[in-house]
Amino acid sequence: MNIRRMHVDDFPAFWPTFQTIIQAQESYAYAPDLSLEQAAALWCAQPQECWLAEEDGVLLGSYFIKPNASGPGGHVCNCGYMVSPLARGRGVAAALCAHSQQRGHTLGYLAMQFNAVVASNTVAVALWKKLGFVEVGRVPGAYRHRTLGLVDCLIMHKWLTDPVASQPPSATAPLIARKNIEAVVSRKRKKS
Repeated sequence: MNIRRMHVDDFPAFWPTFQTIIQAQESYAYAPDLSLEQAAALWCAQPQECWLAEEDGVLLGSYFIKPNASGPGGHVCNCGYMVSPLARGRGVAAALCAHSQQRGHTLGYLAMQFNAVVASNTVAVALWKKLGFVEVGRVPGAYRHRTLGLVDCLIMHKWLTDPVASQPPSATAPLIARKNIEAVVSRKRKKS
């Protein structure tokens, strides 16, 4: 399996996978009637980077990476992954996720967050947990599943680096217990 940068010109080969996944309405909150051009803009043009996995010229899956927020939240990235139904069970999603974590670290992100993992997508939830992601929140009924109705969405998070080591020195200074502070700053009183 080869993982390489994906460009808008690659998207037509990925379009059947993308279209199948959004029309299933089981895991992505994209309108099921997106055009190829709209989908290419969402997946390839708007994110910071887009990558694909291929084998013998066959596109197996893809992911994008982008900041999860801007400004003070810009140190956390967000990714989305899609794997061709014909390539499922072959480790493509795990390989793409591992690659995206390396890219995230290289791009300077400290953490990765998935904002809306559909709780009924048990295969994805189990994989993300296996890869070290932790469920940090649950949004009740946030996804309208085509067959199950309203389903919860999970917020999942993983540090890409040690968050303490990433802080400026003043933020990582050791805490001093109150009695130690008193010993350091209190003056001995003179007896009168």
